[in-house]
Amino acid sequence: MSRDFVNATCGALPGADYSEPFGPGTAVWKVGAKIFAAVGSEDRGVSVKCPDVETADMLKDAGVAQKAAYFHKSWVFLPFGQTDDAEFAHRIHVSYDTIRASLTKKVQATLAPRD
Repeated sequence: MSRDFVNATCGALPGADYSEPFGPGTAVWKVGAKIFAAVGSEDRGVSVKCPDVETADMLKDAGVAQKAAYFHKSWVFLPFGQTDDAEFAHRIHVSYDTIRASLTKKVQATLAPRD
């Protein structure tokens, strides 16, 4: 798992936009102007949104994730090298789907379907 994997996975999602709003090296992926994934400048892992706090707590209790600094309790941090690529991709997709579902119907209608 690496920043390149996160960028490739996020970049393949409909309407996903990349930016570095917190400075060079801090990758932020958004859909409809809302963040769904973030990689810090230290390249230690990716922060993603869970559907709810209970899911985030379950992932932390299972040792899959850690508390995501600077984010709400429903976000988790997935360290690189601790989880396989399939789980990373799944968590990124869940985060994207969760954020996408929170967008207005008008904004959702402008996005292509996700495969």
